Amino acid sequence: MNFKTLKLDQLDQNKQISKESYARDLKKYQLGLLNLQLRLKESKRTVIIVLEGPDAAGKGGAIKRALERLDPRLVRVYSTQKPTAEEYRHHYMWRFWNKTPPVGELAVFDRSWYGRVLVERVEGFASKDEWARAYREINEFEQTLVEGGAIMIKLFLQVSKAEQLKRFKERQADPYKHWKINDEDWRNRRKWRQHNEAAEIMFQKTSTKFAPWTLIAGDYKWYARVQFAKTVFESVAKEFPEAKLGV
Repeated sequence: MNFKTLKLDQLDQNKQISKESYARDLKKYQLGLLNLQLRLKESKRTVIIVLEGPDAAGKGGAIKRALERLDPRLVRVYSTQKPTAEEYRHHYMWRFWNKTPPVGELAVFDRSWYGRVLVERVEGFASKDEWARAYREINEFEQTLVEGGAIMIKLFLQVSKAEQLKRFKERQADPYKHWKINDEDWRNRRKWRQHNEAAEIMFQKTSTKFAPWTLIAGDYKWYARVQFAKTVFESVAKEFPEAKLGV
């Protein structure tokens, strides 16, 4: 993918799959990931999954479906929130270093250190000097992890502005999902263009040979979930070619 000319609003959001294909393919990749987890457990490697994207893009659902068949004792999912008072006293990378997985395990960052060049940049929570140098700091951080044995998988799940509004309204109307939406989500939506521009620059500066970005169209949840599981499986399988995909 040519990140130099990428425009997120031009991403093809018409990709979808049938219910039957969704059930079949998801099971296939779930089994494949379980086979890979057994090999990862006995290795000196780790898996680090970074997942970014706008609010209501389906990140949580993609994580849940792809990893729900794995041994939960060897999986950690971190939902990155506002830094605590203690974390704020350190370099912004400090709280992520503390969460990198032990050998043989897998960690998912539902939002990550990329917040420095995304929301912190757009909202002014970081100064220009801070977010401008963060691209280099992030690349060096990820290179250090990869050279230490990490398999780095970075995914950006994008949803269209119209689909996001639809999901926002559904969340507001559903008492079981109302907790998923707040004033901050609506504020971020008002800066849709700025957030997209920040993401497009991020891809250009941080999609590296050792830690490339993968973009997934998220308007159709079944398609997005299967693509998420497929990308994770294929990225890890490159390092464990003896593992079987599952049927």
